[in-house]
Amino acid sequence: MVVKQEYFDRIAEAMPEIGRDPASVRQRIEAMELLLEGSFTMPIINRRFGLDFILGLVPVLGDLVAASMGAWLVWEARNLGMPKWKLARMFGNIGFDFVIGLVPLLGNVADFIFRSNTRNLRIIRKHLDKHHPSTVTVEGERLR
Repeated sequence: MVVKQEYFDRIAEAMPEIGRDPASVRQRIEAMELLLEGSFTMPIINRRFGLDFILGLVPVLGDLVAASMGAWLVWEARNLGMPKWKLARMFGNIGFDFVIGLVPLLGNVADFIFRSNTRNLRIIRKHLDKHHPSTVTVEGERLR
C-alpha cells in the first residue's frame, strides 16, 4: 500500500502548531516539571510531590518511565542549543535519580527529596534567561 505525500500534508495542516520558539519551549518544560515534581500536596506535611514520586512506587518500570519523561526535558534543552556539558549534567541528574530510585524504600525517599527535574529546569531557565531574555517570567507571567 502506497500512501501519497498529499495525505501527510493534509494531516500536518490539520494539526495544531507546536511552537518551537524559546517562549513556547519554556512553557512546555515548566508544565512538565510541574507535572513531574509538584502536582500534588502531601496533606500532613504540606510538601509538594508529583508524578515522579508516584511512578517511583512501581519498582523498576515506574523509575524507567519517570526517567524517560525527564529525558524529554533534556531533549527540549538540546533543541534550544544548550552546550553539551549542560546536557550531560542534566542527564547526570536523571541518571542519579533513576539509580537511587531502583533501591526499594530509599528510592522513594530520594524521589521526594532529590528533584532531578526541578534541577534540570533551573539549568534550562538560566540558559533561557541569558540567551533568550524575552522569555523571562515573573511568577508565571511573561514579561513584555
